[in-house]
Amino acid sequence: QVQLVESGGGLVQPGGSLRLSCAASVSAFYLYAMGWYRQAPEKQRELVAVIDSGGSINYADSVKGRFIISRDNAKRTVYLQMNSLKSEDTAVYYCSAKRGFYNYWGQGTQVTVSS
Repeated sequence: QVQLVESGGGLVQPGGSLRLSCAASVSAFYLYAMGWYRQAPEKQRELVAVIDSGGSINYADSVKGRFIISRDNAKRTVYLQMNSLKSEDTAVYYCSAKRGFYNYWGQGTQVTVSS
């Protein structure tokens, strides 16, 4: 049973920063593409950032230059450093792990950007 546990969400003022973490209980973590997605109220879930097993990274245009995704294979953890946060970044953020036909999701962590 694969488990993904996100942490680090919370309330932050516009312009502030947060770092999300996702710890994965999965063997061969290094073979998985790890991603962060988010879902705002009444909106579809969208990709925020993804880092594949080789370290290649893609970001949504809306977060380029502000968010940084990274991974620590020894700790089986993926991170999302979020800087210069805006109110439109408010959402539930989900971690995903994908390898071939397998795609796992975490429970999500709430990020609220508000003054």
